[in-house]
Amino acid sequence: MSGFSIFVLLVLVLAVLLVVMGVKSVPQGREYTVERFGRYTRTLTPGLNLIIPFVDRIGAKLSMMETVLDVPQQDVITRDNALVTVDGVVFFQVLDAARAAYEVSQLENAILNLTMTNVRTVMGSMDLDELLSQRDKINAQLLTVVDEATTAWGVKVTRIEIKDISPPRDLVDSMGRQMKAERDKRAAVLEAEGLRQAAILKAEGEKQATILAAEGRREAAFRDAEAREREAEAEARATAAVSQAIASGSIQAVNYFVAQRYIEALEKLASAPNQKVLMLPVEAASVIGAIGGVAELAREALGGTRPPPAPPRN
Repeated sequence: MSGFSIFVLLVLVLAVLLVVMGVKSVPQGREYTVERFGRYTRTLTPGLNLIIPFVDRIGAKLSMMETVLDVPQQDVITRDNALVTVDGVVFFQVLDAARAAYEVSQLENAILNLTMTNVRTVMGSMDLDELLSQRDKINAQLLTVVDEATTAWGVKVTRIEIKDISPPRDLVDSMGRQMKAERDKRAAVLEAEGLRQAAILKAEGEKQATILAAEGRREAAFRDAEAREREAEAEARATAAVSQAIASGSIQAVNYFVAQRYIEALEKLASAPNQKVLMLPVEAASVIGAIGGVAELAREALGGTRPPPAPPRN
């Protein structure tokens, strides 16, 4: 092989080497910084990119995707001197590769330490009850503080979530007893309220029953008085009719009244509870005659003729 051929071969190898060193492929979701003699010049985006071999070199390779960091457990003293153990997660995304590479050293470690410091600051300014009941408020405050601090690094903190808040065991037991006492108190109040409502409803029911009973008695008295009034009117009309019959010379009216009183007296004697056997000197003929007088009076009242008197009995 001649010397010219060797030279051409070396040139070809050098050209291939320069192409390989000058062409850079950046994967999706990542960005590379380019340094020329140690100074940042530009950022390579996903795809094929060209640099000047031996002059430019790749500086930092950064992920532009959202990244999750676990915040390790740490002890926090609340405002009311309660010791709790907390941990969480941080979600962040690099927006400016150059600033993330050259404005801060060890970006993830810086974000992690900044978050842990602010967790102690924010949660230490709150009482234990607030700490356990206002987790969303804690997350919002942490996100505001940490995101503002990392803006200069070309980073956007998207979320900070507190995963677990663990008070000491004795404090958990005390909270359980307090919660039980509060529930017992609410149950007693509800029971007392139920008894009060029941008493009120019972009193209202008794009131309505008394009113209805009084109304019933008033209605019954009114109807009883009306019945007595009608009975008295009927009695008065009957007395007037009998008086008129007597005035006209009819003895049958007198027989009617005598028979009526006679039968009423017998009915009272027979219905008495202490009378089991009744023995009275009753003349059946006189009773039958009185009843016959009643019949005679009824025929006269209806306009009938008077029958001839019966022959005397021997």
